[in-house]
Amino acid sequence: MRAVLTWRDKVEQCIYDLAFKPDGTQLILAAGNRLLVYDTSDGTLIQPLKGHKDTVYCVAYAKDGKRFASGSADKSVIIWTAKLEGILKYTHNDSIQCVSYNPVTHQLASCSSSDFGLWSPEQKSVSKHKSSSKITCCSWTNDGQYLALGMFNGIISIRNKNGEEKVKIERPGGALSPIWSICWNPSSRWESFWMNRENEEAEEVIVNRYFQEIPSALKSAVYSSQGSEAEEEEPEEEEDSPRDDNSDEHNDILAVADWGQKLSFYQLSGKQVGKDRPLNFDPCCISYFTKGEYILLGGSDKQVSLFTKDGVRLGTIGDQSSWVWTCKVKPDSNYVVIGCQDGTISFYQLIFSTVHGLYKDRYAYRDSMTDVIVQHLITEQKVRIKCKELVKKIAIYKNRLAIQLPERILIYELYSDDSSDMHYRVKEKIVKKFECNLLVVCSDHIILCQEKRLQCLSFGGTKEREWQMESLIRYIKVIGGPPGREGLLVGLKNGQILKIFVDNLFAIVLLKQATAVRCLDMSASRNKLAVVDENDTCLVYDIHTKELLFQEPNANSVAWNTQCEDMLCFSGGGYLNIKASNFPVHQQKLQGFVVGYNGSKIFCLHVFSMSAVEVPQSAPMYQYLDRKMYKEAYQIACLGVTDADWRELAMEALEGLEFETAKKAFTRVQDLRYLELINSIEERKKRGETNIELFLADVFAYQGKFHEAAKLYKRSGHENLALDMYTDLRMFEYAKDFLGSGDPKETKMLITKQADWARNINEPKAAVEMYLSAGEHIKAIEISGDHGWVDMLIDIARKLDKAEREPLLLCAHYFKKLDNPGYAAETYLKIGDLKSLVQLHVETQRWDEAFALGEKHPEFKDDVYVPYAQWLAENDRFEEAQKAFHKAGRQSEAVKVLEQLTHNAVVESRFNDAAYYYWMLSMQCLDIAQVDKNQKKEMLVKFHHFQHLAELYHVYHSIQRYTEEPFSFHLPETLFNISRFLLHSLSKETPLGISKVNTLFTLAKQSKALGAYKLARHAYDKLQGLQIPARFQKSIELGSLTIRSKPFHDSEELVPLCYRCSTNNPLLNNLGNVCINCRQPFVFSASSYEVLHLVEFYLEEGITDEEAVALIDLEAPRLTKKERKWQEIANNNSQTLRLDETVDRIEEDDPFTAKLSFEQGGSEFVPVVVNRAVLRSMSRRDVLIKRWPRPLQWQYFRSLLPDASITMCPSCFQMFHSEDYELLVLQHNCCPYCRRRIDEASQ
Repeated sequence: MRAVLTWRDKVEQCIYDLAFKPDGTQLILAAGNRLLVYDTSDGTLIQPLKGHKDTVYCVAYAKDGKRFASGSADKSVIIWTAKLEGILKYTHNDSIQCVSYNPVTHQLASCSSSDFGLWSPEQKSVSKHKSSSKITCCSWTNDGQYLALGMFNGIISIRNKNGEEKVKIERPGGALSPIWSICWNPSSRWESFWMNRENEEAEEVIVNRYFQEIPSALKSAVYSSQGSEAEEEEPEEEEDSPRDDNSDEHNDILAVADWGQKLSFYQLSGKQVGKDRPLNFDPCCISYFTKGEYILLGGSDKQVSLFTKDGVRLGTIGDQSSWVWTCKVKPDSNYVVIGCQDGTISFYQLIFSTVHGLYKDRYAYRDSMTDVIVQHLITEQKVRIKCKELVKKIAIYKNRLAIQLPERILIYELYSDDSSDMHYRVKEKIVKKFECNLLVVCSDHIILCQEKRLQCLSFGGTKEREWQMESLIRYIKVIGGPPGREGLLVGLKNGQILKIFVDNLFAIVLLKQATAVRCLDMSASRNKLAVVDENDTCLVYDIHTKELLFQEPNANSVAWNTQCEDMLCFSGGGYLNIKASNFPVHQQKLQGFVVGYNGSKIFCLHVFSMSAVEVPQSAPMYQYLDRKMYKEAYQIACLGVTDADWRELAMEALEGLEFETAKKAFTRVQDLRYLELINSIEERKKRGETNIELFLADVFAYQGKFHEAAKLYKRSGHENLALDMYTDLRMFEYAKDFLGSGDPKETKMLITKQADWARNINEPKAAVEMYLSAGEHIKAIEISGDHGWVDMLIDIARKLDKAEREPLLLCAHYFKKLDNPGYAAETYLKIGDLKSLVQLHVETQRWDEAFALGEKHPEFKDDVYVPYAQWLAENDRFEEAQKAFHKAGRQSEAVKVLEQLTHNAVVESRFNDAAYYYWMLSMQCLDIAQVDKNQKKEMLVKFHHFQHLAELYHVYHSIQRYTEEPFSFHLPETLFNISRFLLHSLSKETPLGISKVNTLFTLAKQSKALGAYKLARHAYDKLQGLQIPARFQKSIELGSLTIRSKPFHDSEELVPLCYRCSTNNPLLNNLGNVCINCRQPFVFSASSYEVLHLVEFYLEEGITDEEAVALIDLEAPRLTKKERKWQEIANNNSQTLRLDETVDRIEEDDPFTAKLSFEQGGSEFVPVVVNRAVLRSMSRRDVLIKRWPRPLQWQYFRSLLPDASITMCPSCFQMFHSEDYELLVLQHNCCPYCRRRIDEASQ
């Protein structure tokens, strides 16, 4: 900071006070008993004003610029207009000491030795208030709410607008320290926040950017995550600056200067901010700069001192020859006027020089004279370091920051090596006063420049070495190097440029030029040197050869690009100039100085602000492209160009067949299409293709230069590629022109492609006609079919020859699809495709036509009946479907359907149906066993298994109905027999759906009812071990108890008799449904399940079934006492034997009866085997034959009670008591077991 005298004047009287007009054009001075009005621009006295009779002590201008007031020793106050006319005068009882205008309401406060008055333009009178002491000074707050009065007795009184005292401040010095001058900080609220921000909230609300405050007094500071610090200052500096946590009072800081030679600061509340600042002179005047950032203080030291708003002394503004009674700042400027005891009026301009340093993307500069702000030019982060002293010099290098203060140098370092880290801490302090022109910091040293001399100091302050130059040092810059061995670039006034290493005493002269050096920079690889001389010329040298490569005029600063060797920029004359290699300079407008160039960012200093300007590198890139220097152009583009420039680079490189550069550029713009082209060309080159014209033709085709591409294709002998290109682009006319009158095949191909195009652009009718003219019938049919044009399809189908099988089949397919089966049938008949015709009838479910075709052509039987069966199954006509499968010879499908039906019936508890389906299944298995010898064994096993299951489910149907339904349709004896039969049959495993609980429960209840108590008790005991449903629980528990009261034996009437050995069998037979004595299986009635009086016998080896039947039919006469009269009734459905009651019993000497005997005590079953003689002796009426189909054997049964009639169903071979069978047939009109209808003819 330096003060330049603008003008000076001298009057005979002492200048006690002065005031600026708010617009700064006029200056009012109190000199003797006159007011002097000066023009501030050149110091011309405009007019002296007379009105007071004695010395004028004070003068003040209203903020609106309409009037000003003056106070005098003559006890009067005069109010003047801006036209310099007096309009009002009023008096006090004593001389007027000070006057001040309210900045908001323009109320005038005038203070005398004994009182003060408040006058406003709206009021006629002046309201006066007594004072306990002489008032020496006064000042209104910025918002006009309060008036501070400074007293001779050392007291400060703060009054409201009505003159009432609100705050009283008593100074420690009392009457020994009269208050001589006071002033409120005039800054607006937001500026005050910015200057005094202390807490995080203010920082976030007011400033968008990222600031930090770092205390200079600490070796380190602790940071919160938001980046503001927790300060912990040393005690002697704790109150160095006016601070308060109450942000509402930041706006109202009162500066107080007293004759105890102290400067103090107070809040509106009366609380002192910081400590008293010793002045070492008697202050006579204090005033703030317009924005409140600096304070002027003058007095007995005969000079005006500049202080920061915190009270830190920054320097002197002009030495005077007598006491300074008044000093003020011209509004909104850096001009200061001083009034002295001897009548001297001095008008100075303050010039605040820029103190700053730059290293790459970090810029450090001085702010508010005592703070240093470090700005990251890329991220725009900022950090503030509060030094609380005048900052004289700043140097920055890598992670080091050096700040020179009046009495010391502080060296800071970054907390971490992170490139974006902005946290600095104090590393070293050199407590020594230095005078230097330039300051440079390195990793371990600081360099001081003093005129011609350079000094290298360690961080401890020790001088390590010194260099003496031939001329004044004009420019110095650190150009990097290892820590402790950095290199410096030094430019001298005599044009010499040197390189100095901090660890070497000897300077290296790089070159010497005729003109003085103003600015220097070295290229990234240190091969070139750029110099700006005093004639504003930028000169570029080769360092090794000392050769001047080129020079450019109008330069004030220069910088090399740190990322590109051949690029530099220089500024001057309001322009930024970018030069690449030795190409012409590219210019664009830019104010300020270029100080750095990194990639596409240029760092520019304009006035006091540093900014990073993004400069697209398009111009130098195009300069390289014009010379076909693709790789160099790519390097420039990498620094930063627009997407359009990247695309242009990619295209140019591609046309120049510089594929590597083109690939990188297309990758940058993410153009996959061109990347695929480059990739394919590179693959072709690897395979040995070398035709450059062909590659270029492909490139032109991709770029849309089709005619050039076609010419190149033709020249390289690939006309077909040109033709493909034109047809792909639907440029059929160009393609025809290209072909000329060529091959008709090519012409046909063109028509086809044109039709394809017509189809794609949704012109189907035109496409069909073109396809037909080109002979492409299938495509024409496809389009017609897809659009449902049946008439067109009929026309095509009838015109086609029957040999054109494929298109005709396609026509038929579309006829079917479009629901025109008649035309489809006509088409199939035309080509003689009967199989497709059958399929058509099946698909359209026209079964009669399908059956008719099947009858004529038996080979299509499967094609008709299998779909028919599937259709029946889908329509829930399963039994018909099963028969249809059977008819079609698809036994496995027939069985599958039956198995599914059976399973469903069991799951749905339809056990009667399940029995019927299992019977049908067994018969199906028997049919398969007859046809397929390979499956015979397996199918016979299945047959017997399914027969067994059919019988079980048939029986269980009655039990299930008995347990589930409220009424029973069966006699107790029948249920008793059924449950016993089922229990004996369930000895191994229980089939799905059959409940043992239900079976035992039925047996227990019927046994108890019929007197078989022992069996009932056994059934109840068995039930205890099973899981019983809740609905039976009570009944079973009751039955279990009540059965205990019954005798432990069974009724003899219920005991079954074996008709072979006449043994009475127990009701509960461990062997199952066979005699315990002779092991002869019982034969049961299929309705009542009583044991029938039948004994099964087997034929002697060598006797065939046919012979046996013939022998039985002979009926040889036997000797009887009376003639036997057997009566046989035979019809289609049954065989019945009836014995006339008049006939006598058979003689005891019956040969069959003799065969019934067996060896007692054997555990093996011995069947009854008969020979021819016995067969001859049998009567046809006594024998029942189960005539099973092959491969099964017939079964023969002999009735031992001819008078009891037995009927056998000829279909399922189940035996019934004749009366029961007749009744059941009447009820159901079919066999109750196999459901064979009575009206069906016997098979």
